[in-house]
Order: sequence, then C-alpha cells, then structure tokens
Amino acid sequence: MKREVKFSLVFRDMWQSAGKYVPRVDQLVKVAPAIVEMGCFARVETNGGGFEQVNLLFGENPNKAVRAWTKPFHDAGIQTHMLDRALNGLRMSPVPADVRKLFYKVKKAQGTDITRTFCGLNDVRNIIPSIGYAHAAGMISQCSLCITFSPVHTVEYYVNMAKQLIEAGADEICIKDMAGIGRPVSLGKIVAGIKQIKNIPVQYHSHAGPGFNMASILEVCEAGCDYIDVGMEPLSWGTGHADLLSVQAMLRDAGYQVPDINMEAYMKVRALIQEFMDDFLGLYISPRNRLMNSLLIAPGLPGGMMGSLMADLESNLESINKYKAKRNLPFMKQDELLIKLFNEVAYVWPRVGYPPLVTPFSQYVKNLAMMNVIAMEKGKERWGMIADDIWDMILGKAGKLPGELAPEIIEKAEREGRKFFVGNPQDNYPDALDKYRKMMKENKWELGEDDEELFEYAMHPAQYEAYKSGKAKEDFLADVEKRRAERDKSPMDDAKPKTLTVQVDGQAYRVTVAYGDIDLPASATDKVTAPVGEGQDVPAPLEGKFFLVKNAQETPVKVGDKVKKGDLLCYIEAMKTYNAIRADIDGTIVAICLHPGDSVSEDDVLMKIG
Repeated sequence: MKREVKFSLVFRDMWQSAGKYVPRVDQLVKVAPAIVEMGCFARVETNGGGFEQVNLLFGENPNKAVRAWTKPFHDAGIQTHMLDRALNGLRMSPVPADVRKLFYKVKKAQGTDITRTFCGLNDVRNIIPSIGYAHAAGMISQCSLCITFSPVHTVEYYVNMAKQLIEAGADEICIKDMAGIGRPVSLGKIVAGIKQIKNIPVQYHSHAGPGFNMASILEVCEAGCDYIDVGMEPLSWGTGHADLLSVQAMLRDAGYQVPDINMEAYMKVRALIQEFMDDFLGLYISPRNRLMNSLLIAPGLPGGMMGSLMADLESNLESINKYKAKRNLPFMKQDELLIKLFNEVAYVWPRVGYPPLVTPFSQYVKNLAMMNVIAMEKGKERWGMIADDIWDMILGKAGKLPGELAPEIIEKAEREGRKFFVGNPQDNYPDALDKYRKMMKENKWELGEDDEELFEYAMHPAQYEAYKSGKAKEDFLADVEKRRAERDKSPMDDAKPKTLTVQVDGQAYRVTVAYGDIDLPASATDKVTAPVGEGQDVPAPLEGKFFLVKNAQETPVKVGDKVKKGDLLCYIEAMKTYNAIRADIDGTIVAICLHPGDSVSEDDVLMKIG
C-alpha cells in the first residue's frame, strides 16, 4: 500500500467556477453538517477570493457569514482554508500593508486555519509579506505557484519560485493549476523538485475544463503530493474540479491510502447543492460551464473565471448587437463572440508579458481582449480602452511581469506619458486604516468584533457602502426576480406587444412592437420630447455600475467643479475592473446623472460638462 493522500473540498471555488455567486449563509450552515458527515475531508475551503464581495452583494454581513460557516468544521476537527490574493488581499486591486495585516488577524479570529496566498504575477515580493502576517496571526501559510503554460513558465521557473518561498518560511506549497492547463508530466516534475528542496506538505488545485486534470492528479501523487482539491456533483467537471468519487476510485486503484466516503451523506450534500441551484444560484450558472472543452487549452483562462465570463458575455454580446442593429448589420451569435474572444486572448497575452492567467490578471487579459473585440466589431482599433488597474499591471506597479511587453504596448504607454515602475509594489499603496476609521466614525458605523467591520470597509469600500445603504440587497433581489421571470416566461411572452422609446432625427417616439397585426392605442404613437440638458454629455462607453471613486484615497467630483480634458471624472465597474472615465473637454461639471452603484448601459449619460 502506498502512502496516504488526503482530500480538500473546495466548496467556495466549486460555486464560483460554475457561476457568479456562492450560497447565502443560511444555506452554507445548512449544508455544513452533511459535509462533515461525509467523513472524507481533511480540509474544506470556506472563504476567500470573491466570497465576501458576494456576501456584500447579497446584503449579508460577510464577517458573520465566515464565523458561522467555519465553526462546524472546526468543531469536527476539519481544517478550513481560504484564498488570499497577496498584494490584492480579497479584491481585484492592490491593498495597503496595514489592511493586509488586519486581514490575517480578522480571519484567524473568525476561524480560518490556512491562507492559500498567491500572486497573480508569481512575484514572490508580493507573497513573502503574507507569510509573516500569517505566522503573526497564528495561521498556516500555504504559498501558491500559479501554473500556466508558456515559453517562460518552465519546470525550473516553478521549482526556483518554490525554493524562494520555502526559504522565506512558507509552511506548505500549493500547485495552483487554476486553468487546468498544466501538463501532467511537467507538474509531476515540479512536485518532485519541491520535495527535494524540503519535504513540506504540497496541495494540488486544478480545474477540469481542458481535460488534463485527472492525469495531472495521478502524476502529482506519484511525485509526492499530499492533498488533492476536489469538487462534487452537480458542480464538478467542466469549468469546475475533478469529482471526489472519480479521484478516490483512481487513487485507490493506484494503491494509495484514501479515505472512505459516507455515501448517504454524499447524497445529502448533492441534493442540497441542487436545492440551492434551484432556489436562485442556478440562474447565474451557464449550462456550458458543465462541459469539458479542449478549446480552453489555447487561451488558458482559469475555471474560476469562466463562471462569470459566460454571464459577462451576454451583456457584451448585447452591446455589440445594439451597434449592429443601428447599422442593419448581421447580428453576432454567442459562439462567434466566444471564439473571437479566445483568439484575442491568445493575441493579447504574450503582448502584455505572459502574466499567469489567474485573478486578477486573467480578468485583465480577458477584459483587454473583450474590449479589443468590441472595439474592432464597432470599426475601431485595438487597445482603445485600458483600465487603470490594467495599466498598473503593464507598468509594473503590481509586480514584475514574467515576459517582455510588445513594442506596441510600450509605445502606447510612452505616448500617453505613463511611467514604468521597478520598485517594491507595496510602496505604491500607503497605509489607509486611519482614514477608514475616521470615515466609519463619521458614519456612526461600528468597527466590529476584532475590527472586522473596519477590515471589510477598507477591503471593499464601494461594496460595503452599498451593503450598508441597503442598495446592494435591493439590486440583487431585483436581478434575481428579473432572471426568474426570464427563465419562467412562456414562448408566447415574446409575441406580446412591447412598448419602446426610439429616436428619429433627434426626436423621441414611443412605439409598440409586436408580432402579427394588433390595434394600437392612440397613446402608443404620442411623440415624447427627449429631455434636453445644458452641457455636453459624458456617455458610458460600456455597460456596468457607476462609481465616482474606487477607494477612500480619491476625492469625488461634484457639480460645479472645473475639469480639464483628460481629468478623471468617474468609473464604470465592469467585469470586475474599474474603468476610468475621463473628460473629453475643458469645462465645468453641470450635472451628475447617476448615483454611485447605479447600473448603466452603454451610451447612458453619466455627467454633463458645460
């Protein structure tokens, strides 16, 4: 009999690899006892990554959610682990050092045992501080190698990275094969190389989409891997993870000691997952995300991103087809857009220095590719819209890129007067907790047990404010109802008359559109005068959510402010990225047409400049 291999259930990532959301806390607490009863998990991933932002979007308190969700596993002696994005903490953009330190203190107090820290650029300078923060909080520091497949990401590259992290004090190493495109033999060599440096625990995380990961699991176990991340039906395979039952059977046949599974409890968990999907979570899960797809090999996009990607694709397709409709051009189909996106990712990725395709840099590369596709479909050139966070990646402010930038990117940066950075990335983001303490005091908000509410506000300022105001929950519930109505509508609903407002030669008219002949009421043809405001419109270049600022360090513009061409006005948050909107002219802001957090469509008026 070979050595023991243990299993970790990546319950958070199962959901976020399939769709947009994870279960509410009442659902998490309901399923936890059955997961414990399965008796086969040494570890469960309970939080991290986008987990807490999802709580805020629900209108839930994420700190209460983490405490309630981790407790049953602690009581049962099962370790809990979470995902930490190093310099970015739990969000898509960099975090001040004092917020990162508080992060570890809070998570330990809430019941998290292990932090799985990764840098989306594999820059160990961003990871090493987290080792110290974890140890100071009494946590296990598991450091990740973000696996991708490119000319610069060799076995030697990864073994050397692991050596630096082990020498810096990492307790464990995670092989984070987030897109499942690591080649099995190479992964085995990486694990063997780590074990030669030091015999510390190694955990393998992978996604099933491209089809390599069952072979990869066997290879890494042969090389000495100790823990395997698994999913379970009905959220395994596809953009998710290998299924527990298949992995157990494969490793047992290969002679490894693997835990038995209480199948009665397994069926309970399986039924509860389906119940949660039927409640509302399934509304955000594309059926395509259940499928294996070898097309994912070329773009190398991570499984954890594919869930949200398919949801984003719908709005991007709508934007493109609105443009085509105005010009009587043939509509694009979703499959066409998906292939164009994958091809553009393959074009963009090497030109921006081969960042490992993991959060947030997978989103940055995908967003760049999507913006390029949208621009080119609308007759414009590539690289027209690059968000500030993406520029930070390109310029080195988030860490060192593994590869070289293409001349066209360097030329664009120099043309726009952007400066490249070669120092320590953390130096770009000064401490901010005192400012957030002051803001919370002004708002009469409690700092929370172990300063957890302070941490949440500092980590997710825009989402936290929307949560506190109640707007987040209101928007979420409205979106759920809209999706339910769309799901439940009958085929005849599409044939019912719909009233729309259209513009002809600058005048707005209300028209009724329907299939077949109908009698139009007199009011349906009434002319509607479009509202006319003073000043030049600042239109939204894409669909998303409107924000005046993205953190407490920024001062929002207000009506009456004078601005110059190129000045920052606001942001549109789309596809997890804040896209800066800048003034096209000199002038004075005469109107701000939206409230922070409002949803906007392309061409909606954000502000007016007179």
